Amino acid sequence: MMTELEKRRAEHWLLDGFPRTLGQAEALDKICELDLVISLHIPFETLKDRLSARWIHPASGRVYNMEFNPPHVHGIDDVTGEPLVQREDDKPEAVTARLRKYKDAAKPVIELYKSRGILHSFSGTETNKIWPYVYALLSNKIPPLRSEEEH
Repeated sequence: MMTELEKRRAEHWLLDGFPRTLGQAEALDKICELDLVISLHIPFETLKDRLSARWIHPASGRVYNMEFNPPHVHGIDDVTGEPLVQREDDKPEAVTARLRKYKDAAKPVIELYKSRGILHSFSGTETNKIWPYVYALLSNKIPPLRSEEEH
């Protein structure tokens, strides 16, 4: 990832879920200066429920979420009619362990960006309500895109 970012220094880009550790944040610091960091606060139980509701069709990699993107027939892939499976790391016990580990690793990263004044936090429970605020924040940092005719 770092090599690809190095190639794109002069461009605007958005990273989703990175950096996750202080080591990654420090490595990122060596190649760029971040304009802003967005953190979505989602209650632990909500995250656990969202992640535990994920099921996949192994052959194609299609992903379903039983709460907000369910298959037409419960447990069955919409395209092939084959059974869906839940990955071991998406089972509730594994999700709980992953979330605890993530929280421990992410806390120093959040504190780092907060101390630099570039952290912007939002409640991630209702994405439709926060999108206008996130869009406005990004629009202030990234110049407007122009069509080819305008160049």
